[in-house]
Amino acid sequence: MLSWLADFWRDRTGRFAPLKAAAWVLACYPPVLIAVRFLAGDLGGRPINEATLVTGDWTIHFFLLSLAITPARALLDLPKLIPLRRIFGVAAACLIGLHLLLYCLDQKWNLWTVGSEIVLRFYLTIGVVALLGLGVLAITSTDAWQRRLRHRWKLLHRLVWPIGVLALWHYFLQSKINVVNPTFYTGLFYWLVFWRLLPRRWQAKFAALLPIALLAEIATAATEAAWYGLATRLDPWRVLAANLDVRFGLRPAEQVLVATLAIAAIVPLRRRWRQRGSLRRLSMVK
Repeated sequence: MLSWLADFWRDRTGRFAPLKAAAWVLACYPPVLIAVRFLAGDLGGRPINEATLVTGDWTIHFFLLSLAITPARALLDLPKLIPLRRIFGVAAACLIGLHLLLYCLDQKWNLWTVGSEIVLRFYLTIGVVALLGLGVLAITSTDAWQRRLRHRWKLLHRLVWPIGVLALWHYFLQSKINVVNPTFYTGLFYWLVFWRLLPRRWQAKFAALLPIALLAEIATAATEAAWYGLATRLDPWRVLAANLDVRFGLRPAEQVLVATLAIAAIVPLRRRWRQRGSLRRLSMVK
């Protein structure tokens, strides 16, 4: 039993993997946080509903983290990040499962009500489809399933992108009027999609990061304006114009731009640090 648990923080050679161990700690953080807040009476007047919202938020966090591992590995030249993709993906699947269980608990385990709500409420329907999709991807994420499915494994796991669209759409519909967080996370999702669409030879180049950061900002601003225009009948041009006024803080599109430019800034710093380390090791050999 202990040897099996130890595999959670070991790499394939059996050595302690700090990044892997840290990822598992982070994966366990949301349920522990919810339990602590519940015991402290810090979940408000509707604790189950609040816990449901928290698990939904963390599902999106881990989902985006799992998608960010591949570009981070390519841009920062960190192959040790690859095992974290599975950890964060499985964590997202587990949390979305907990998200549904908490919703059932909030409905007092009346499965007839739960089922009818899922069928009749579109945002719940697409949420359950995203849940089933993440569950399938989590189950088939193991090495054994990868060997069994062969080339079909990659085809199956490309479904992560339409699943992401459904999950974020559910987030928008559930948030209703205040869609600041869904818009921001959708902007990060746009950046990940744009990076994936780059030719492979450009995916590790610093020069490609600036235009996709700008594209992600534009797409985020357009999404926010379209949402408010369709959902609240608010003039979308007023929403777009709000991005030019920072007196009341940054809009989600601007937050996405800052975040993605920060990513771009890290890349040359990481490469310069690696170059200095290589030169230092070379001088020590001489």
